[in-house]
Amino acid sequence: MRVLLFGTFDRLHPGHKFIFAEAQKRGELTVIIARDVTVQRHKGKLPVQSEKERRAAVHHAVPSARVLLGDYDDYLRPVRENAPDLILLGYDQALPHGVKSEDLPCPVERLPAFHPERYKSRLQGND
Repeated sequence: MRVLLFGTFDRLHPGHKFIFAEAQKRGELTVIIARDVTVQRHKGKLPVQSEKERRAAVHHAVPSARVLLGDYDDYLRPVRENAPDLILLGYDQALPHGVKSEDLPCPVERLPAFHPERYKSRLQGND
């Protein structure tokens, strides 16, 4: 089964690693890293780490995964190109603006939280 995760993954923490481990249990993992400009557009600020640093960190944390940078404008392009059987979301992650679950070619599942009181990105300064 081909599994797709996407996100910013700025300054990896145990909550991110939990998501990667859960995703790997379900199949062959591809991780799409949000572009810096996309993060700035949606969060109003740049991530602490650059997109290249975040990609390298995820690749280091999950060497068996394909780790790719997202598209600048078309959120669904990586979905179409990677043809996942399943898309996983973090417990508090929303689909990108303008994307609905019916736009996606496969099921979407939400993963449970991993100690959100300690590892939520906002608490790590990654809001």
